[in-house]
Amino acid sequence: MKSSQLKQDRNAAQGAASAGTHEGAEHVLRRLEWTAIRRLDGLLQGNYRTLMRGAGLDLADLREYQHHDDVRHIDWNVTARLQIPHVRVFTEDREMAAWFLLDLSPSVDFGSGEQRKRNVSADFVGVLARLLTRHGNRVGAMLYGTGVDTVIPTRGGRRHVLHLLHSMQQRPAPTESGTTKLRDLLEAAAGLIKRRSTLFVVSDFISEPGWDRPLALLAQRHEVVAVRLLDPLELDLPDLGLLTIRDSETGEQLLVDTHDAGFRKRFARIAAQREAELRQGFVRAGVDALELSTDGDLVDAVVRFTEMRKRRARLAAGGGLPAHLRRAA
Repeated sequence: MKSSQLKQDRNAAQGAASAGTHEGAEHVLRRLEWTAIRRLDGLLQGNYRTLMRGAGLDLADLREYQHHDDVRHIDWNVTARLQIPHVRVFTEDREMAAWFLLDLSPSVDFGSGEQRKRNVSADFVGVLARLLTRHGNRVGAMLYGTGVDTVIPTRGGRRHVLHLLHSMQQRPAPTESGTTKLRDLLEAAAGLIKRRSTLFVVSDFISEPGWDRPLALLAQRHEVVAVRLLDPLELDLPDLGLLTIRDSETGEQLLVDTHDAGFRKRFARIAAQREAELRQGFVRAGVDALELSTDGDLVDAVVRFTEMRKRRARLAAGGGLPAHLRRAA
């Protein structure tokens, strides 16, 4: 597709997205099918399974560990008993199941430009759900507001994707009810989702601490991808003069002078510290993170993430260099 056409598609998508939740589910899906799903399907060229690596797998056998094996497949109980490393061998199902664990708490309504984080979340869910169901897979969702209030079982087909998008849209207005407890969503998912699946945890991760441990427990059984929603204003505060900043979850308000360079530096330092802690949390949990910004391109972000996982898989399998160079090394 020509660059001019891509720009037109992107502008059309941004214009439609600015309508926010007033855009019906059918209209959202048609827009995504025209501007994102077709592009992504063509760019991935069937490699969408990279997003769901390890999903839809059933344990078939155990064997001794070999140097090219993924260490995450080591069965530590058998290894300890036999004193020889063993890995689990899986067979792949024809169908795969994906769950979207959706944080729709009040902080997700924030956006400094045309897009809100909630719009980005809905677009991601619409694109991935439709892409996966088009290839015969099933998707489901758990929705969190002030608690886990909606569970949508896994099914396939376009109508089911519309139902999922409609459920995200037709929710009561968010209320100020205290801080988000993301661990409640993750613990509920652990109790509900028994069969090995791919879990997309879609959140801005503005939450009470303690979410990394239940996330790690989920990753032991499922393939988990943390889809982190963010807005540029959360990382860097420009000089906008006097501003009243309001916490969308607690309702607390604070008057700040963004003209003060010292204040902006402190804000940036705290934001950088939070970014570092967030990334450390993902590392501790052993999950990959896909970052989606309100000012970014969804398709580009998904393609970059998929390429990263493919490169890492090749390196883990000893495929980082061509065969003749590996022999020379």
